[in-house]
Amino acid sequence: MGIVALAGLSLLDYENYRRWQWPLYAFALVSIAAVFALGPVTRGSRRWLTLPFVRFQPSELALVILTVTLAAFLSDRLQLIGLRRMTVYALAYMAVPAALVFGQPDLGTAMVFLILMLTLLLFYGTPWTHFAVLLGAAVGLAVLVLKVLPMAGIRLVHSYQMQRLFVFLHPGHDVQSTGYNLTQSLIAVGSGAFSGRGNQATQTVLDFLPEHHTDFIFAVIGERYGFVGAAVLLALFVVLIWRALRIATISRDLLGSMIAGCIAAIFLFEVFVNIGMTIGIMPITGIPLPFVSYGGAALITDLMLVGLLESVHLRGRLAGSGG
Repeated sequence: MGIVALAGLSLLDYENYRRWQWPLYAFALVSIAAVFALGPVTRGSRRWLTLPFVRFQPSELALVILTVTLAAFLSDRLQLIGLRRMTVYALAYMAVPAALVFGQPDLGTAMVFLILMLTLLLFYGTPWTHFAVLLGAAVGLAVLVLKVLPMAGIRLVHSYQMQRLFVFLHPGHDVQSTGYNLTQSLIAVGSGAFSGRGNQATQTVLDFLPEHHTDFIFAVIGERYGFVGAAVLLALFVVLIWRALRIATISRDLLGSMIAGCIAAIFLFEVFVNIGMTIGIMPITGIPLPFVSYGGAALITDLMLVGLLESVHLRGRLAGSGG
């Protein structure tokens, strides 16, 4: 399914998204909202829709849709570059789906949505002062949600999310309970040493490390293949992100550059957060490692993003050659 989606998107001219931006945006919002009414509860959250032939995660599909629709929205308003209202429009545009996803709850994907918006604003030419204001607002919102509202008895962040944040700030806390996953992940990565332990990777083979096929897949690679295997994997991601940025530079127009640059930022953010949480430099979230973590929805989304990159690259090469 992912390969078919990749091929279809690569053959479709991305300029079509200008005409389809509002229907696609509405579809993304409706599909995410439908999860609250129709989605089954899995581990305390609602993130999936079960259809007759497939089970899919609307927030993953929305990531692809919002990449092209917000890019089209901004590129259609080039005469408004630098105006404060455009930054406000982009923030409102992304705040609605991000809030819906946050309520599922899925903090990781909501964070990816916000990174998507910030990247598109950067490629759009938004002044740095706007980013400074957004950063200040984000800090103020974090204080409000994490400190002020809980004191008033209003909790927007779930207890397990607060526990993950506490473990991140206090490594080694409660290693038998809330800090167990991180502790086992650090043991797995560290025991891999330079060349790895191969089939003697007991942390994952004997299931000491939970979720090692999804969220903590990098710990598996670190233990089995060591520093060498981890370095090879990181080098492959560097090539992927570099090629995405290269495609942004050869795009025939701003829309293509924004799409390609945004995809590069999405991959970079997901790689940094996923690997970072396995070695203790980022809080634990549900963000998968692109192309590596187990899960069909994430893999199809990653391949669709590559399809968009191919679409931008193909049209850019044709425009450059006069074709």
